[in-house]
Amino acid sequence: MPTITFLGHAAFSISDGTHTVLVDPFLTGNPLAEAAGITAADQTPTHIALTHGHEDHVGDAIEISNRCEAPIIGGFELCNILAGHGAKHVDPANPGGGVATPFGRVDLVFAYHSSSFQGVYTGQPAGLVIRIGGKVVYHAGDTGLFGDMRLIGEIHRPDAAILPIGDRFTMGPSDASRAAGMIGAPVAIPCHWNTWPPIEQDPADFRPDGIEVRVLEVGGSTTI
Repeated sequence: MPTITFLGHAAFSISDGTHTVLVDPFLTGNPLAEAAGITAADQTPTHIALTHGHEDHVGDAIEISNRCEAPIIGGFELCNILAGHGAKHVDPANPGGGVATPFGRVDLVFAYHSSSFQGVYTGQPAGLVIRIGGKVVYHAGDTGLFGDMRLIGEIHRPDAAILPIGDRFTMGPSDASRAAGMIGAPVAIPCHWNTWPPIEQDPADFRPDGIEVRVLEVGGSTTI
């Protein structure tokens, strides 16, 4: 069973005990991670996966990737831009496709958002469907609500869905609750909330019908 650990904001570590996927590793400058004593130097992933190019998602990806020789899986343009900024190990894909890995597979799926890095457009943002430890974890990235979330659920049948609830830049709790119902994963985990005042939310407002909500403390873990 994979273990999902929340690192603050939208950053997660997903591990099967042998391989670890670090998703959107914004740690340095992340007030939630820093308050919990979580640092980039402590991370030793085998793989890194990025939903899009915004700095609060790329975060420490280049430094961690180079230190650990962990490939960065992400959109084509984003990976090329990060390579130009010194990333030595990139594994590009695009929504609709994916990357086979030693632990399973990472598929990129549609996300309704924007994407840039240091003011440069980085291509289509994505959600991530991660197959690891015999389970499927869907990290939706910084998306708004869209109807084809039903297709993601039908095609990939995730065991857990990680969804943003912060509003303003992503879905808020109401839309995220509806998204969870459309996706149909039995477990939903909120993210991208309370990092800064504009995205302060009460996670109790995230209450999809018939779905178990697991609100993780920063540094907290759950298994699926």
